[in-house]
Amino acid sequence: MWTRRNLIRLLLLLAVVGVFAAVRALMQPYSPDAEALEAMRGGSGVSVTESKEWIVFEPRNGKRPDVLFYPGGLVRPESYAPLALSLAQEGYRTWIIKMPLNLAVLGINRADKVIELLPKQTYVIGGHSLGGVMAARYASGNAERVKGVFFLAAYADKRGSLRSAPLSALSLVGTEDGVLNRQVFERGKDFLPEQTEYAEITGGNHAGFGNYGKQKGDNPPLIAPEKQRSITVSLLVNWLEKLEAKE
Repeated sequence: MWTRRNLIRLLLLLAVVGVFAAVRALMQPYSPDAEALEAMRGGSGVSVTESKEWIVFEPRNGKRPDVLFYPGGLVRPESYAPLALSLAQEGYRTWIIKMPLNLAVLGINRADKVIELLPKQTYVIGGHSLGGVMAARYASGNAERVKGVFFLAAYADKRGSLRSAPLSALSLVGTEDGVLNRQVFERGKDFLPEQTEYAEITGGNHAGFGNYGKQKGDNPPLIAPEKQRSITVSLLVNWLEKLEAKE
């Protein structure tokens, strides 16, 4: 026979289960598409090594600096394999840093482990969306450890201000981005170094910086994902070459 106490316990249990299911659904990460999984195999002189802390794309003949990449929020790191592979094919060793629960806000300082592994190497750091914001926060407190910061549909906030940092920055955004808060993005320019380059990718959207399919709230792209990635890599390489020339 059900008592009032048993009924209350059952209702509380159902409430907990409901909350857990809702949180699990909200925290479900975007997964890599078939092209991303293929890129994880490397190729064209690039080897791929995966550990519990990162995925590194290493070219046979590397240039400087290394690229440290923070993934977007709730996006699995493998989703950026095509971008990382393309950068490595241009000669830049690229590290996709894995984050707790796929949220860079929970692993801001994870770049430390790579830098401590290879302390004599030079680095740039950046990321996509939330990953870019957290990369800026890392660089803000570790300006002596990196040469520059790049943003893909991302921005610097007050906690990650780079305004007085002796760094170079690159900011890329797609014209069809439906996820990026444009007002916050514009305000974020006040926190970037004077040496910041800005570029818009005509027809590109938010999800087009990775390979994980459609993202909720985003606009459809007007160019193919391969085109957006090609333009992104070209702009990044041009920026990296300028940094390399300054050394």
